[in-house]
Amino acid sequence: MLLRQLEPRTARTTAEVIRFALWPLAVMTVLHRVFIKAVNGFVTDDYRPVYNASFQFLNGNPVYTANFDSVDPHYLYPPSGTLLIAPVAIIDYEKSRWLFILLNAIAILIAWYLLLKLFRYTVNSVAAPALLLAMFASETVINTLVFTNVNGCLLLGELVFLHLILARRDLWAGAVLGLTIAVKPTLAPLLLIAAARGQWKVFITAAGVPVALTAAAWPLMVDPEKFFTDVTPYLMETRDYFNSAIVGNAEYYGLPPWLTWGIRIVMGLIVLGTLWLLYRYYREDELFFVCTSAGVLLTAYYLLSSLGQMYYSMMLFPFLMTVVLRNSVLRNWPAWLAIFGFLSYDKWLSDRWQDVGRNLEYLRITFGWGLLLLVVFCVLGDRYLAARAAGTLDKGLDQDWMRTAPDPRGPVDAPDAATGGTPTAKGGAPGPAAANGTAATIEPAPPTAEVPAGHRP
Repeated sequence: MLLRQLEPRTARTTAEVIRFALWPLAVMTVLHRVFIKAVNGFVTDDYRPVYNASFQFLNGNPVYTANFDSVDPHYLYPPSGTLLIAPVAIIDYEKSRWLFILLNAIAILIAWYLLLKLFRYTVNSVAAPALLLAMFASETVINTLVFTNVNGCLLLGELVFLHLILARRDLWAGAVLGLTIAVKPTLAPLLLIAAARGQWKVFITAAGVPVALTAAAWPLMVDPEKFFTDVTPYLMETRDYFNSAIVGNAEYYGLPPWLTWGIRIVMGLIVLGTLWLLYRYYREDELFFVCTSAGVLLTAYYLLSSLGQMYYSMMLFPFLMTVVLRNSVLRNWPAWLAIFGFLSYDKWLSDRWQDVGRNLEYLRITFGWGLLLLVVFCVLGDRYLAARAAGTLDKGLDQDWMRTAPDPRGPVDAPDAATGGTPTAKGGAPGPAAANGTAATIEPAPPTAEVPAGHRP
């Protein structure tokens, strides 16, 4: 069957032309990123401190011995993360690093498949190679593999969590999120989505898993308390290197504290306004609400906290994929200008215009995150004002054309026994869930419808 799929043939439709063109580009890009660029590595090595700490843990030596006065990557995982990561040091460093690169690549590929499935696409769709190529061409995936950190596994955890929370399998969703929090709290803001949806059981396992792992790791470590006495205070500080959060760039450029706090407060109010509009008018549109809220929360977390790094943007892939929804807030050029800022692998450092190039390179991530939050707020705000003027707030914020426009993902088949009564798109992927946990009804289309970048010394 696989060989038959690979048999060369002439495309007969526009969709086939695009698929046939994109699949070789996507596959070769993946192979290059994993086996050439990642294995070659770079001067920045996030994996070395992780391997060293794991080696010390397995040999009964202190783990938290980093010198925080240096700008080299430090080991910052909690005891629970140390317990989970420790097996990487069973073999020698080079082989361990290669296996960890492969693990992350596999995790990203599984996340790619789950992302397609979340939005009712199959691997036979045009979206499949386009999404795969876009992911592995982005800075966030490239540097995750090259620097060899755990972000690929976190992305997989996020996609599994989104699938489970939409299916209302709360305890399992919390367990998956808890595993990611046990390593690093990058996805912790997603707990607010569970709270907004009243899925309180998520909190039981989301808190229970890291607590249980910490309890298990504590007696096995020589210095577990140093994570709280040494590492945690360091994490609360603002550093002016490898930090694209507002406070990081403010520290680097010497902005006065009142201005830094003013910017953070204004952006925080914008985020609160956005989340209120989403909760008030979109929480019944489950797929849109969950993925858009996740993107807003995570973007705000990276921008407004004490540390935000460019490759965290990998966690925004589910939000960016909402562009295929008819009521997406990303169907405008300012949104994609913002996305270019924090996803592009291009470097803007210039030999001819050094000051301008340096500022563009250092600020494009911060401006990208900030502009994305502004765009979402403005789009939702404009919809709110238009609906209020038209007296249709009781029907929601979506305009009539959004409700009646053909779904770009294609028509939905009728429910059948094979899918448990869940409508599916042509190709068999399940449709998005509705607010009560059942499948949402989607109108079918009419028959006639047709450093690396971001890092500074």
